[in-house]
Formats: sequence, C-alpha cells, structure tokens
Amino acid sequence: MPVLSRNPLPIPPLWAEVRAPAELAALRRHPVWRGERVPRGRGRAVLLVPGFLAGDGTLGTMAGWLQRNGYRPSRAGLRWNVDCAGRTVDALEGRLERLAERHGTRVAIVGQSRGGSLARLLAVRRPDLVSGIVTLGAPLTDQLAVHPLVELQVRAVSRLGQLGLRGLFSRDCLDGDCCAEVRDAASAPFPSSVGFVSLYSRSDGIVDWRSCLDPDAEGTEVRSSHIGMAAHPEVYRQLAMALPRFAPRPRRPARATGDIPARAAAAPA
Repeated sequence: MPVLSRNPLPIPPLWAEVRAPAELAALRRHPVWRGERVPRGRGRAVLLVPGFLAGDGTLGTMAGWLQRNGYRPSRAGLRWNVDCAGRTVDALEGRLERLAERHGTRVAIVGQSRGGSLARLLAVRRPDLVSGIVTLGAPLTDQLAVHPLVELQVRAVSRLGQLGLRGLFSRDCLDGDCCAEVRDAASAPFPSSVGFVSLYSRSDGIVDWRSCLDPDAEGTEVRSSHIGMAAHPEVYRQLAMALPRFAPRPRRPARATGDIPARAAAAPA
C-alpha cells in the first residue's frame, strides 16, 4: 500500500458522518436511483470492493442499482477487509481472472476507501484484467491520512495481527518488509490502458480528501460523507458517467515489459 504519513495532517470532520442515513434516503428519491439518464451497462462486469472494517454487504445498495441498469456486479468475497494486503490482492486477482474468463472481457472495479487502494493495486498488477477503476474516498497517496480514531482502529488490528491472529494485517504489512513490494506497486505509475476516476469529498469525516488526489487519476469532487459514498446521488451519477467510458475490450495477455505483469508485485503471504 502507499507510504505512511509522517507529517501532521488536518483532522477530518468525523461529525460529518452523521449524514450517511440522510444521503441514502436522498438517493432513493433521486432520478438516478430510478435509472433516469443512466446509460445501460450492456452486461459489463463490475467488481465491488468494500473499505476497511467493512464487508460486501456495505455495497449491496450499489450492487442492486448496477444490476437494474444492465451491469453484472460481483462481490469481492470480503467480510471485514482487514487481512494482509498481499493476501487480499491475491484473492481478488483470482476473482478477477474468473470474471474476465466468464465474460470474455476486462472488468471494471469500484472500490470504497481501502477497497479503492486495493483496486489501484489490482489495476497496476493486472491491466490485462481491468478496464477501469472508480475509487470512493480512497486514501491513495497516504493510507494513514485518516481521522485519529480510525487510525487507532488500524493500529489495534495490526497489533492483533502481530500477535498472530489469523486473517488480520500486522505492523509488517503497514510499514515492514512483509508487503514492501505491494506498497511499491500501489504507488507505481498507473497503466495508461486502464481508466481511473477518484471521487473525493472535502467534507469526508474519515479520510483526508487530499490523499484521494492521485496524480494519475481523474479527480472528481462530490459533497458526501465518507460512509455515504456507497449510497449518495452524486456518486451514483458520477458512476453512471464513468463506467461506460471504460471500454471492456477482450482481455489481452499481460505484457512482458511496460505494464507490471501478473504477480510481479505480489507480497509474501
């Protein structure tokens, strides 16, 4: 994953997250929810990757909306998204391979928060499998550019992982040798053949919005809470515009040079 911050950052407004239920209610009243002016997905495959301490169910509303509009959404198979980045990406890569094989085309990825950082890593590792990614409030340039209370949760999970609890990342995953190759790949130049849209909110109460400004991404601002990005009218409108631009195209073999080939950036489990 990206390097850790060593500089003081403004504290995100955590209180702003109380908007999330109202944002979901607003989505259900919005024309975009009914599919108005939403281009049909034409069977395009989309992999949905949830954020830290979140599971596939948190993107269930989005999955249903995509399916109604002609896409074929698939879950990431994550319950909490707290495992080692290397192991998680390896598992997601396997899902991508199966999806690309089933549909005969490259797959789009939508990732929220940590899920967006993992989506970027997948695209760098396997541009032959990914048509484009949309990240939602993802700390792409600094994984610890988060509210101090959330950072405490990250530290707590890493400490438990360090003690040997299975299925959790450890301190070595954050800044040790364990996932060094994964962190390098996450900050590597993004492949030009893959679309990249990063949605961010200046009122995000969990992630500092500046960390969402990946220089390789098309940054787009929305007025949303962090949690509410999974069910916000403006986010869905941006998805409706972005996903059709990711040409699915038949999957191509990974190139021997140029783009990082499959598993070249895999970290030891």
